Amino acid sequence: MHGASVRSTVGFLAVIALACSALVFAQQAPQGQAQGQGRGGRGGAAGAAGGGGAGRAAAAPIVSVMKVEWVRPEGQTGQVAIVQGNVADANLELKKYGKAAAQLLTSNTTNPFGTWSGECEGPFAITFRHKSNYLDLTGVSKIRWLARTSGFHAVQPVVKLADGTMLIGEFAATSVPIVAQFEFSLSGMRWIKLDPERVVTVNAGALSGGGPNEIWFLNPDLSKVDEVGFATLMPSSGHGNGGFINVAQVEVYGRPVAR
Repeated sequence: MHGASVRSTVGFLAVIALACSALVFAQQAPQGQAQGQGRGGRGGAAGAAGGGGAGRAAAAPIVSVMKVEWVRPEGQTGQVAIVQGNVADANLELKKYGKAAAQLLTSNTTNPFGTWSGECEGPFAITFRHKSNYLDLTGVSKIRWLARTSGFHAVQPVVKLADGTMLIGEFAATSVPIVAQFEFSLSGMRWIKLDPERVVTVNAGALSGGGPNEIWFLNPDLSKVDEVGFATLMPSSGHGNGGFINVAQVEVYGRPVAR
């Protein structure tokens, strides 16, 4: 009886050990599969995200990738045309679009120091290009700027994509009698194609849609933006309170992409 009991006990322990091994294997297999998908394997969550590279990009933190602050270069006084020397960060190139962009002036005593469009006789766009990086403005990317407007004038965001396409966003800072801070997300924003020479909205043909008579630019790729800035689509009224925009600091949050 004693020998039979020993054999029964050994057999019982063997069954328990085998069951535990099976349980451990069952738990490890899905973990290994998940890790493989995270490295870019087909299917699963990684496949839905567009591959391992896209997954890693989406996980990268949003940071300040561009900050525009305005300064007076040595010898500049009064209200004069905005020039490259007015941009504090030497890594940012100032770009002007539309004939009226040449009429954009520095602000006078407005605090903080910035730009003023009172003399601009037509629409214009001002953008900034980082010398070293494209900008990934997908996900929860955002723009923050300080602006003041008069009349029905509005300040709207502008991006120039890596392929040269220029777009203007639907967000508008408008009718603000004092300098105020605006912060807005680019996620879900609708865009319209912009003619960079005339700075007017245009139909993008097959890339436009959204409904009858709508010309929203469909699915813009903001993962590789070449320039970011602002525009106004109305001519200004001259000095004094009438119609103009006044833009100071501009800061963009996204991810840098090396050129």
